Amino acid sequence: MTRATIYGAGSWATAFAQVLADAGAERVTLWARREEVAAAIRDGHRNPDYLGDLELPPAITATADPTEAAAGADLVVLAVPSQSLRDNLAVWGRAIPAGAPVVSLMKGIELGTGLRMSEVMVASGLDPARVVVVSGPNLSKEIAARQPAATVVAGADLATAEQVASAVATPYFRPYTQTDVVGAEIGGAVKNVIALAVGMAEGLGYGDNTKSSLITRGLAETARLGERLGADPSTLMGLAGVGDLIATCMSPLSRNHRVGVALGQGTTVEQILAVPHQTAEGVKSCRSVVDLARRHGVDMPICQGVTGVVEGQVTPEQLTAALMSRARKHERG
Repeated sequence: MTRATIYGAGSWATAFAQVLADAGAERVTLWARREEVAAAIRDGHRNPDYLGDLELPPAITATADPTEAAAGADLVVLAVPSQSLRDNLAVWGRAIPAGAPVVSLMKGIELGTGLRMSEVMVASGLDPARVVVVSGPNLSKEIAARQPAATVVAGADLATAEQVASAVATPYFRPYTQTDVVGAEIGGAVKNVIALAVGMAEGLGYGDNTKSSLITRGLAETARLGERLGADPSTLMGLAGVGDLIATCMSPLSRNHRVGVALGQGTTVEQILAVPHQTAEGVKSCRSVVDLARRHGVDMPICQGVTGVVEGQVTPEQLTAALMSRARKHERG
């Protein structure tokens, strides 16, 4: 039976802990940065800050001690904010048991370096063969409610990916394995930025034609970047690409979508960041996505425009006008 550790105690970490428990894990230990959160999970079987209505299975416990969290684990999951991953691994990375698969639930590109989360993990000393990425249309609240969903479990070593998939397979959570880590991570990172754009369109009062156009052209941007980085195009047409993109762009459960709506309605980034537990990954990662694209000569006008809005250079209305006034071209690419 699996003994799993999850570093992080946010919504997706908490829902994923339930998945592991429902899949038969003997023990799932969440590491929470704050002791009061760890105590609530450990003693009350609830996470009051995230998914507070969810009663957690008995197999789930928590601690604020990163070394204690990892003790005896044969599977480790990382679910911290993407821009804090490197610093976190510098503090407690050595506590991760040797040989255990290390699963990334994070979806972002590191600022400054342009590295994907799996690359940051490897740069921090983890064996590439142990690194696995989980990505797909997995909205936390729906997973917590045990609604049927599928996901991609991608790893450079297929046997390790299969091991992780076996540990998370439940009647409501269906994993598909593959080896295209690049495609899985690029799809997961870029969709957050596109979701901000779609949310802005909704906040401005635009309808489904506008949102569908942004999703489709956003997928084209994602595919261009993925192709340049060596991703398999079929990955971005699957769960980790178009599947995750649709869920994140269209669902009111998506933080990136909700933040985009708020931006379209005139809320400032500063006001959004001031709300606890509501930070959208796309706000922090849009600049790194654009910088990565520029480094590789990939045109990503939607992502560039979203970054301009987030950084206060343009308004959502100006972004819409700029996208609509671009030179006409053949649709392919």
